[in-house]
Amino acid sequence: MTNFKVGIIGAGPSGLAMLRAFESEQKKGNPIPEIKCYEKQDNWGGMWNFTWRTGVGKYGEPLHGSMYKYLWSNGPKECLEFADYTFTEHFGQTISSYPPREVLFDYIQGRINQSNARDYIQFNTVARWVDYIEDKKQFRVIFDNLKKNETFEEFFDYLVVGTGHFSTPNLPYFKGIENFPGAVMHAHDFRGADQFKDQRLLLIGSSYSAEDIGVQCYKHGSKSVTIAYRTSPIGCNWPDGIKEKAKLSHFEDSIAYFEDGSQEEFDAVILCTGYQHKFPFLPDNMRLKTNNCLYPDDLFKGVIFNHNERLIFLGMQDQYYTFNMFDTQAWFARDYMLGKIPLPPKKERIKEIKKWMDDEALTKTGEDHVDFQTNYIKDLMSYTNYPNFNVDKVGSMFKNWLKDKENNILNYRDQIYTSVIDGTQAETHHTAWMDELDDSLENYLEESKESAI
Repeated sequence: MTNFKVGIIGAGPSGLAMLRAFESEQKKGNPIPEIKCYEKQDNWGGMWNFTWRTGVGKYGEPLHGSMYKYLWSNGPKECLEFADYTFTEHFGQTISSYPPREVLFDYIQGRINQSNARDYIQFNTVARWVDYIEDKKQFRVIFDNLKKNETFEEFFDYLVVGTGHFSTPNLPYFKGIENFPGAVMHAHDFRGADQFKDQRLLLIGSSYSAEDIGVQCYKHGSKSVTIAYRTSPIGCNWPDGIKEKAKLSHFEDSIAYFEDGSQEEFDAVILCTGYQHKFPFLPDNMRLKTNNCLYPDDLFKGVIFNHNERLIFLGMQDQYYTFNMFDTQAWFARDYMLGKIPLPPKKERIKEIKKWMDDEALTKTGEDHVDFQTNYIKDLMSYTNYPNFNVDKVGSMFKNWLKDKENNILNYRDQIYTSVIDGTQAETHHTAWMDELDDSLENYLEESKESAI
């Protein structure tokens, strides 16, 4: 049955995966429902759509993106490769395992440009409010067309939320921070390391943002980088110039005091304190309420909202896998909406969700987390015709990546891996990552061609 209408909020990797999943079905000659996708930015790509702006965008909306200059992939590209579109197919040449942001964005666009997905997307349009009309089994969604400054409504039989969860900063307060004389920002507003050259930098947090921003600032000339962890340290073998310290206590002007009794003066502070799952357009009874974890509560198969079977969330998990996980979720969601996957009774769904959450609670190490998400993706793939790929081998690459980072946080991006999709071995980038300061697409591909000669 395809005489229904699907609304997709967000045209980042998750929303694009949903469009691509329906297109894959259509290419097989099968009918698909009416689809409309709404994106508040002026282009697709979500987090990968870089902007120099901070705070609010062109039309006064809170900025979605947390992307910054000089970002290179912090995981092997072979671990995020689409099963139906390889890096070699896109670029026509071999490249390194850790490409920069602009190269990855080009790859994302390459697959979607082969489709007519743009015809389904209305840009510069933000969702304001959602109602569920019980007797009609439909969602009523209020949108603002930012460019035209017009408000309108649409009705959908299914609603897919693909807005991501790395946009609304979590901002803890530290006594005295309001009197800190230097720059203070959240990682969401970090746009590059240039402004922190020759500065003593304090980062607060102990996850990927702190790790990557800290190393980037070190690479681009910060005088020193101190990472203050809140619960446990990142635990890398840091080079001279980067260190971790116990939990921050408070500030007095430019001096930070730590709970171990030490103190240190800084020129700037970056809060790498995570993000909130935030859905201001959803009413309380449809809002996903979770912290950043591998298996959020209330999502059957990590996708279908347990309290409204027509509401679907994509990409809401903490992520080792990214693009290929969004794909497997989208393929599952597509087949569910098309009636190919029956939904168990709510009691059974609650039991299954609890089992996954209990299993996650038993995970302790990074390798445990990788295994958990590997099993999750394999479970989703068992229901659909998503192109098969060796998920276990990708999981092994993730584990090697964890060891690479532990061995040397400054050169793990110089390692190479082999695609499980087409067997292509990556090439070594001719310049070590620590010495490569030009991350443009043109420079990266030109240098890759030269090193292949």
